[in-house]
Amino acid sequence: MTPAATTVAAGTGGRRRPALVVLCCVQFMLVLDDNVVSVALPTVREHLGFSTAGLAWVVNAYFLAFGGLLLLSGRAADLLGRRRVFLTGVALFGAASLVCGLAQEPWHLVTGRFVQGAGAAMAGPAALALIALLFPGTEERAKAFGVWGGTAALGGTLGLVVSGVLTGLASWRWVFLINLPVVLVTVVLLPRLVPESRAARGARIGVPGAVLGTGALVSLVYGLLRTGESGWADPAVAGTLGLAVLLAAGFLAVEARAAEPLVPLSFLSVRVRAVANGATLLFSAAMYAMAFLLMVHLQTVLGYGPLTAGAAYLPYGAGILAGMWLSPRAVAGFGLRPSLLTSFLVSTVGLLLLSGVAPGDGYASGVLPGMLVTSLGCGLSLPALTVAALTGTTEENAGLGSAVLSSVQQVGGAVGVAVLVVLAASRSDTPAAADVSPADATHGFSLALTAAAALLALGAVLVATLLGTDDRPGHASRRRGAGPGRRQPRPTGPRGGPGDTGGAA
Repeated sequence: MTPAATTVAAGTGGRRRPALVVLCCVQFMLVLDDNVVSVALPTVREHLGFSTAGLAWVVNAYFLAFGGLLLLSGRAADLLGRRRVFLTGVALFGAASLVCGLAQEPWHLVTGRFVQGAGAAMAGPAALALIALLFPGTEERAKAFGVWGGTAALGGTLGLVVSGVLTGLASWRWVFLINLPVVLVTVVLLPRLVPESRAARGARIGVPGAVLGTGALVSLVYGLLRTGESGWADPAVAGTLGLAVLLAAGFLAVEARAAEPLVPLSFLSVRVRAVANGATLLFSAAMYAMAFLLMVHLQTVLGYGPLTAGAAYLPYGAGILAGMWLSPRAVAGFGLRPSLLTSFLVSTVGLLLLSGVAPGDGYASGVLPGMLVTSLGCGLSLPALTVAALTGTTEENAGLGSAVLSSVQQVGGAVGVAVLVVLAASRSDTPAAADVSPADATHGFSLALTAAAALLALGAVLVATLLGTDDRPGHASRRRGAGPGRRQPRPTGPRGGPGDTGGAA
């Protein structure tokens, strides 16, 4: 931690915890909206007259905007002000939630969901960057990320339950309108708790790189979403993914020559961050697919209704919270590499236990043991991966680091669902088909989870072989420099944010 970081962090000490609570409440809301709409979709279709294909875009529009705009939003937060971009994103998310809640036509809801995703893309990376700067010390940052990750996991776990309760007892519209009080409280309180924070250098976003990078991400996410509807054989899927590759190649070529690149190569060259993002890609692919497939298994093989299936996920949330509590202590006591290696191996064992479920096994005897072990490993992994991915970030690039991590999570999750769900469905047209026998459905479930376990095992190998013993929080920036141009930023005076982390990440 630099002297400037120590001084600023001490100056905001009394407001840091309330700020963390507000930021975590927003994260809970954003993650909740990832899947809260899922249970309400049949009711939405009945009320608004959606076609089957159109209904999928109530979910897909959110992910398309969110995944496509993350990098641009994260860099904008660094340059324009993290608090400003965060509050703009939250306000946009709230306005879109109101549009969704009052929707009278299908296009109203799809448009609102797209704008919700854009607001989430602005708010999410900026919030994570603010936490990284508010808590610059290694141990306190790990604890703050543990709280952040636990809140996100709780939002993901409770999304299905909340959706079922609101849709069943009130109206599907309250799935969206419930966001408005959180938005109002955040817009009022956060400016009083967190000062503005932006990069010290006068820089601007290069338009060509921003257009190419955003286009590449949007094309990639759209192509992966299309695979869930029409499969890999669809020419539109191949064309969209091919376009994503071409745009990505153009993005790299432009960035290599740009004076102010959207993603500086010096940022990506720090080994601990590169390994963390590679491991996050594998982790997200495995865990997103597991969550999807487990929900399908609970409803198609065990015969649970949506609300019961959502409640069956609650032990998963409890296991994640336990892992989140242990993770910062493990990072502080043993370092990043042992902590990450252990967490990936625990999750691998959990997925292998889940893959061993037989067609006649019930919830308690078949699903629950593997679910609990997997959730513990997941909870151990998330804060440690976040700490590693934001190692060495400063006021120059904290938003960029958060956006890169979020983008990797979204892309990894989309790839995992697209590939592993197809693998699970290899014995039928779809894993949720009503005429699939329990034996075939369970076999597909087991096969896909075995593949997910292999991805996590590969992640463990990546951590063990490429994450050096000196790759601990605070070391990367001293070896290579912390940001663009590999220099430490000076204190920013009145424009400075909640903390200049120096090399403390």
